[in-house]
Amino acid sequence: MFVKNKMTSNPFTISPAQTIPDAQEIIKNHGIKRLPVVENGKLVGVVSRGDIVKVSPSKATALSMGEITYLLAKTKISSIMAKNPVTVSPNALLEEAALLMRDNDIGFLPVVENDKLVGIITEGDIFDSFIELLGFREPGTRMTIEVEDAPGMLSMITSTFAKFNANITHVAVYSSAFGKSNVVIGTNSLNTGDIEKYIDQQGCRIIYKLQNK
Repeated sequence: MFVKNKMTSNPFTISPAQTIPDAQEIIKNHGIKRLPVVENGKLVGVVSRGDIVKVSPSKATALSMGEITYLLAKTKISSIMAKNPVTVSPNALLEEAALLMRDNDIGFLPVVENDKLVGIITEGDIFDSFIELLGFREPGTRMTIEVEDAPGMLSMITSTFAKFNANITHVAVYSSAFGKSNVVIGTNSLNTGDIEKYIDQQGCRIIYKLQNK
């Protein structure tokens, strides 16, 4: 799956010439944490709630409310934004976006194409995609099968489902220990008794089963 399939297109943005109250209003009204900073269609930075908090006077300040409001209204986004943010292409895989977030300890990526901002993708989008890819919420049966880590084992498992006329909707493979792998199979069938019995006869072990009705 690609970033363009899960990103938010036409995100809320702010210009570097706008002020902190402008950013606060957008963030509050739309319940977001970060704003791409865009100038002439080009991404020039990112500003977050945290950036605003850092430059805002503390509650212990001797300044009056009017003075605080004046100072914030004079502070341009260009002076507090994070410049040269990490970005991702809309044609990148979701795995690439996840690695960029993990390696850079961030939860948000502006999506840029031809030097222009075309969207944003967040860690929440990645989590939703992970759940979707594994079909965790879909009706049917989800089995985790422990198999020998050897050529042909995945083919044997998938052909077993075909043998019993059960449609496979999702597949994932995880390396385990001691020469074993865990194959996660999602099927839209709830009647999997014969499949389970056949898999057991092949020397494999079903270590977990979840059914959504």
